[in-house]
This record gives sequence, C-alpha cells and structure tokens, in this order.
Amino acid sequence: MSTLSQVQAELTDALTTILEAKDIEYPVIMLERPADFQFGDLTTNLALRYARQLRCVPLSLAEEIAGALRSAAIASVHSVSVATPGFINITLTEDVYLRMLEEITLSSDSYGVGNVLQGQTWVIEHTSPNPNKAMHLGHLRNNLVGMGLVRILQAQGATVISDCVDNNRGIAIAKVMWGFLDIMRKEETTEISVVAWTDAPSHWYTPEEKGVLPDVFVTQCYIAGEAAVKADPAIDKAVRALVVAWEVGDEAVWKLWQHVLSYAYAGMERTLTRLGNHWDKVWHEHEHYARGKGYVEEGLTRGIFQTLDDGAVLTKLEAYHIPDTILLKNDGTSLYITQDIALTALKKETYHADRLVWVIGPEQSLAMRQLFAVCEQLGIGQVDDFTHVPYGYVGIRREDGGFQKMSSRAGTVILIDDVLDAVKETLTEQFNTENASEALFERLAVAAVKFSLLKSERTQDITFDPEESIATTGDSGIYLMYTYVRTQSILRKSSTSITLSAEHERATSAHEVEQLLLFYPEVTARAAADLSVHHIAQYLLELAGAFNAWYAKETILDGSSSEIHKRAVTTAVGVTLRSGLALLGIVTVEEM
Repeated sequence: MSTLSQVQAELTDALTTILEAKDIEYPVIMLERPADFQFGDLTTNLALRYARQLRCVPLSLAEEIAGALRSAAIASVHSVSVATPGFINITLTEDVYLRMLEEITLSSDSYGVGNVLQGQTWVIEHTSPNPNKAMHLGHLRNNLVGMGLVRILQAQGATVISDCVDNNRGIAIAKVMWGFLDIMRKEETTEISVVAWTDAPSHWYTPEEKGVLPDVFVTQCYIAGEAAVKADPAIDKAVRALVVAWEVGDEAVWKLWQHVLSYAYAGMERTLTRLGNHWDKVWHEHEHYARGKGYVEEGLTRGIFQTLDDGAVLTKLEAYHIPDTILLKNDGTSLYITQDIALTALKKETYHADRLVWVIGPEQSLAMRQLFAVCEQLGIGQVDDFTHVPYGYVGIRREDGGFQKMSSRAGTVILIDDVLDAVKETLTEQFNTENASEALFERLAVAAVKFSLLKSERTQDITFDPEESIATTGDSGIYLMYTYVRTQSILRKSSTSITLSAEHERATSAHEVEQLLLFYPEVTARAAADLSVHHIAQYLLELAGAFNAWYAKETILDGSSSEIHKRAVTTAVGVTLRSGLALLGIVTVEEM
C-alpha cells in the first residue's frame, strides 16, 4: 500500500466514524487532490454530499466535520481547514512526505504499482492489421493504446494477454497473391500463374532483391492486384478463383498464400520489435472462421436465433436496446460477427478470462455491442465481461490547418516506419553529437512518436506533428527525456548515498514537487480504471514542469543542510518519470 493509500485509509476510517455518529449509514468518502495545492494536500466534498440529508448548511457541516477530524488527532494530519461552499481541506505532516520519499527510493521502478486487479485475467485485442498492407499511423495509435492498457493493467496486478486477429483469408489476400505473380516477375515473359511460380519460384523477386521492406513489398503487390482486378474482368474472375481454390485446400495455392503472407508477417514483426511491443497470441482467421457457423446452428436449435423467409439467420436484440443483426447471409455464408463469436468463445475457453477487451475504432461501436449481446445469448459470457475501447483517428494537417483523416485511396496514409525514420533523422541533425549512437536516436525517435500519440485522451482525434513531437520544451516525450536525464546528471555528480531522516532539514521550495509525487499511485490507478494512459502522460508533463521550475531557482548540490532532502526529491522525480514512461512503453536514456 502506497503512502498516499495509507493516509487516505486513516482519514477514511476517521471520517466514516464521524458521519456514522450522525446516522449516515455506509458513507461514501472521497479524498482527492485539490484543484490547487495552496489549499492543502487532500480535499473532500463530504459536507456538500451529505448536507441535504442532514438538513444543514454545507459550510456549517464542513466546520463541524473539520473540528471532529482535528479532535481525532490523526498522526498524518498537520491541519484541517474549510473553504466555501463546504470543502474540507487537509494538510499532511512532513513525516508523510519523508515516508513517501523513502517509499519511492526503496521501491524504485515498482512505485505506483497496485494490486486492485490481483487474481484477474484480462485479454486485450489490439492492432490486428490486415496482412495486405504495411502498418500506418492509425495502426500505431491502436497498438500504443492497446499496449498501454496491457502495461497499466499489469501494474495493477492483473494477468494480461495481448492478442490480435490475423485476417489472412479472402479476396484481399487473393489480390496480394495475384499482384505478386504479376509485378514481381523478373521477366515479363514469365507466365502469371500459380503453377509457374511453384515450378520456378526463383523467377520472382524477394523484398531483399527489390530493396524494400517486406511489408512494403506486400503493399505493392496488393495495390497492383487491386488495380488489375478493377481494370480487367478476366483478372477479377481469376482472383476469385484463387479464393475458391484456397477454400478447397489446393496445395499450390496454399503454398503461394503462405509465401506472400510470410513477408507480411516479417514486416509486422520488424515494426513491433522496433516499437518494443508484442502480441502474446495471434489468432489466424483461417483456423477458426468456420467454427462460427456451428454457434449459429446452436442458436437456431435452442430457439435463440431465427431463420428469415429468404434463408438468412437473424437474432433479435431489442432487449439490449440495439438493432437486430444478421448472423448468416441467405446463401449460407458467414459475416464478420459469425467468426467473431467463435473467436470470443475460443478466448474464453483458452484463458478463462475475467474481461475481454477490444481496442477498435469508434465506427465499430454498434458491431461490438451486437457481438457482446449475441455472446451473452449463447452463454459464452456476460455482456459485462466484454469491453470495447475506442480511440480517435490520427490525421494529417490540411493546408488550412484543419484535420484530414488518413486514407489509403487518397494516398494520404503515413507508414509507421517512415514516421520513425523521419523523426530519427531530424533528431540526428538537431543534436549532431559526435558521441551519440544510432541506437540513442532510435530510442529517442520511438519515445517522441509514442508520446505524441499517447498524451491526448484516447477518443480524441489528433493530428500528428513531427516537429512538435521532438520539441525539447513543451508537451513532448523529448522534454520528459531531457528532464529525466537532468535528474540523473545531478545525482551522478554527488559521491555520497542518500539516507534521509527526520533530522535532515527540508527544502520547503520542493514541496510542490513532493505533492505531485504523492499522487502518482492514484494516477496509475485512475489510468487503469478509465482504460486510458493519457492520465499518466499528462501527469508526467506536470511533474517535469514542476521539477524544472524548482531546478531553475534552486541549487540542489549546494552542500547545505537541506541538500540530502533535495537529492532525495530529485531521486524520486527520476524514479517516477522512469516508471511512468515505462507504462507508456518508453525506455529512458541516461544521457542526451
């Protein structure tokens, strides 16, 4: 239990006793960070909450509760005051902050970790890029939101599985196969056919031979296949024949299918490795899509679903206050929801998960609610077991400064690797330091891009700005890196270890920084509760700003009687920045 939690528990017990004495049963006690620390370290609106029930004026009730709290003589409380219209503000003792600094120093990177989700298993599905194109900035935001959830939930004690769906079958993949056979031939005289490739695969280029990344190679194949299908009905027919051949298990088609997809997977893995992210499990669509029809048949047998006059299968969802949905087409073919039912059941069976989470765009909100309802109808799980976590779009800036959503068709898609490379190149030019390694600039580029996409509330549409992402001041990951490096540089200049005690003089100028440090565990808990890491990003910016403002007016290593305390605060800031950035998936550097 963190220092803050311990103090809140003591105060909650005392305030509960005070209110129960006034015949308030099971009072709800909320002790929060005040809007301005000048009012104290903690605040509560108890008087405002219960004044009407007790038939009294909120300010008078606040004064009465504050008096009782003072009389309780809680060791952690220095003073209690009241502010209009009825807030109770609490200032904590110096000992609380001494305990907090000791806690941070001893716990190091585990500061902010909780256990409220201990014993729970969560599955977070995120990113799930189609293997016919290289991943772009939209995929990146999905990936960062998803992995952010993995980390913050793990930090609260949950067992978390990170997974994705590989949509590796269907017409789009057949277009990749056809495009490969067409434009990746080394000689135009080579026949465009699966048989020709099977007989002599060396007559086709590899990504290495073309000098492009494997996922870009696949993208080029898809674009070519898409264009060919639109231009020639005969090619459209041939591509559809590939789908049919794959469905019946044609060995040569499957071999080609596996070949082109291997390049897509290599590209995804390369990008994920670069980001430091991962999937624990990849669900390949071809392995489970057929199972969905079995669940539809089960629903029909049990009378949950109904067959319409045209042969389609429908389920009624008015009880869930959402539109009914079709589960099978009238020709017997499945829909996305059909295979999603099967996959949801697979996840439940495999992991016995308490919560399944899908990080998917907001346009899928209704589809997700329908899926959750159908899964409850079938007894796969309860609606409350399932959560859709939407996120906003990443766009580019129009000439007039407005937001423009990225579009593959419009040619406005920005690839993840291109963004990282551009930011890395800019950072290299900006710093131009002889001793700096490429690995350093790679880490800084990843940090800059990640933070720029995570600092905003996840449902907010954002415009990615490369220049803003690498700024050394303001709301950027580079600014936070600078601040962390500053703390470590200060500490390296001191030759003695820190052993802080009550006898050491406190630097009162550092109190605002200490107040912020106290609330870090609450910020991480809130991020987990809201399923949004932006709380952590914004908190880190506030902490860095307070530390840098303090640093600008204070000499830390001054040999004074308060130096030990100032070094302890600096250590705590460094630990907290490192911990918070790690939850965002950002690895700190020691020097810049």
